[in-house]
Amino acid sequence: MDIEQFWHLIDQARGRVADSPDVEDIANQVTALLASHEPQQIVDAQQILWDLMAASYQAPLWAAAYLINGGCSDDGFDYFRGWLIAQGRTAFEQVIADADRLADLPAVHAAAAEGIELEGEQTLSIAWDAYERATGSELPSDAFTINYPNLDPAWNFDFDDHSRIAARLPRIAALYPE
Repeated sequence: MDIEQFWHLIDQARGRVADSPDVEDIANQVTALLASHEPQQIVDAQQILWDLMAASYQAPLWAAAYLINGGCSDDGFDYFRGWLIAQGRTAFEQVIADADRLADLPAVHAAAAEGIELEGEQTLSIAWDAYERATGSELPSDAFTINYPNLDPAWNFDFDDHSRIAARLPRIAALYPE
């Protein structure tokens, strides 16, 4: 399993649930697709998932998630990034390059209009669930490593400060006014 294959699984799953914006449906489809792979490929997918989680561990994205979800704890940020991964490669790469690009995603507009949170907790367990389904045993606890980068200290401020967020993420802030 490599990064291209991983994103292909996400795309396949999204195609299977095209009528549903529910990230849980996408995660269930990814799990089913991944479970048909060899156990080592599932382990490889787990490492890829956590590499993507590390790549998206960015203060601007956390600030955007805080604004979108009306607050965002450590776990909440993990779940938000799980949601982002489920949106597919193009969305993921655009957003980690510029968190304000979240404003380009229809799901973010819908969430703003409906006042719903964007979370994808189940995305974080796709490899665990697939491995158990494929082998009948749990994914080895040492199957992956994760090394989060340091957050940008320039973003070390209270994310409740809407004016500071708006200055840095104007398009997202416009969707979520005070």
